[in-house]
Amino acid sequence: MATYLDPVDGSTYPLDEPRWRSTAGRPLWIEPGPGIARDDVDTGDSSLWRYRAALPVRIDEPITLGEGRTPLIERRWSGDARPLFKLDFLNPTGSFKDRGTAVMLSYLRSLGIGSVLEDSSGNGGSSVAGYGAAGGLRVQIFAPSSTSPSKIAQVRAYGADVHLVDGPREESQNAAIRQSGGDAFYASHNWQSFFLQGTKTLAYEMWEDLGFRAPDNVIVPVGAGSSLLGCWLGFRELVAAGQITSVPRLFAAQPLNCSPLDASFTAGTDRPVERIVRPTIAEGTSIARPLRLRQLVHALRGSEGVSVAVPEDQIVGALGELCRSGLFVEPTSATAAAAFSTLCATGVIAPSETTIVLLTGSGLKAAATVADVVGGCAR
Repeated sequence: MATYLDPVDGSTYPLDEPRWRSTAGRPLWIEPGPGIARDDVDTGDSSLWRYRAALPVRIDEPITLGEGRTPLIERRWSGDARPLFKLDFLNPTGSFKDRGTAVMLSYLRSLGIGSVLEDSSGNGGSSVAGYGAAGGLRVQIFAPSSTSPSKIAQVRAYGADVHLVDGPREESQNAAIRQSGGDAFYASHNWQSFFLQGTKTLAYEMWEDLGFRAPDNVIVPVGAGSSLLGCWLGFRELVAAGQITSVPRLFAAQPLNCSPLDASFTAGTDRPVERIVRPTIAEGTSIARPLRLRQLVHALRGSEGVSVAVPEDQIVGALGELCRSGLFVEPTSATAAAAFSTLCATGVIAPSETTIVLLTGSGLKAAATVADVVGGCAR
């Protein structure tokens, strides 16, 4: 039977108890399940809930806006390479986080939770606010005062209460935790492990997109790392179910200006390594101390992938190229495309391999920034 697990001390907790951390104060994890076969896919459902048989609990009445089943398209890139871009920015609130939010909030509502708090610098808050509105939940979002106004406008449009917090990103988290308890549950996309149960549908969907086979490589932008860990979970389940023979190589793309995972991975450790943090255009990945750093390092090692730290000018260049290809994404997504160029140039990825590049957020989330960047590229 699946349980919550504290990976550090091995303590477990039942899934019918809404928890976001262990008694010791650490983020919890749900181990990979047995996975599902193609016959277990509910082909009558056009959302990610077609993979509901892979979830560790039964959810009969999910909160859904049609999330998942996003396009996978081929584009020429870096000379002869033709990667497949997974357009997860086309999810209902404009980012891949709708996958995690839909499952997390559906699970919490099934346990009687009616009010939630979340801290976010943008996309996570927009997603929780949107799905909270769809599911009849009261939502409070704590965000840095520096968050993009367009992202805050989206949160407010869904009817959520917004609390802007001065200081670094961590201060928003601290404020949300202080206010949680009582009727309001801390539904953090970084802490609550059911969020990863939603993002693991990325792996199942890529598998189905490719005719029920695995790609050779998957490149994802990484901040807190929920897309990377979701792929790690999902592909491991597919291996366990005998549907694929091995997990594809997973690659983490981070802006060089804020690259804690790359710092630890290249140092050969799963512990934090000091690296100077500077502002980055890829604000969605600007997380200096990811909670699940140890698991992120293990996912890269376990899949034989690597991390890539991308300089700002390369992120800007990739953003312009994506937009000129008709893919209007926010700068965070461009980090993954720039990493693909680096991996091809260094021979880590061959043009003949099947590589999926995850595009996580819509350019509408940072339209002014994208316009400035693309305009600069055009000149």
